[in-house]
Amino acid sequence: MIKLIIDTNSLLVSTPKKSKYRWLFDAMLDGKFQLVVSTEILLEYEEKLAEFYSEEYADMIIQVIVNLPNLIRINPISYNWKLISADPDDNKFIDAYVAGGANYIITDDRHFDVLHQIEFPKVQTVKMRFARPEMILE
Repeated sequence: MIKLIIDTNSLLVSTPKKSKYRWLFDAMLDGKFQLVVSTEILLEYEEKLAEFYSEEYADMIIQVIVNLPNLIRINPISYNWKLISADPDDNKFIDAYVAGGANYIITDDRHFDVLHQIEFPKVQTVKMRFARPEMILE
């Protein structure tokens, strides 16, 4: 089964029921892929969901995520790749990607574009705005 990292902004746009990106959140709920997260990622999800929507909404979404049977929680303490210098906070997604053996990071964040120029570790990203379920859900 495919393993995905979902960047925070991609999660934010995929949770509303009427979002054109809802397919990603629904696929996660349906167990169509394994979601790889670290504690750091979960904390950022919670913070940004609360800022963008509400604390109650954030709590609900986080509870759903942490109780998924297809969730892979990792603790990438031995990984600290520092591949994204434009926004070092984004490196937590790279570290989780490597530690969790993920296949893709779903993101529209332009800071991740630098990864296309890096040979090792090879990190595969998919732009949320161009992604389609059949592209990533093998």
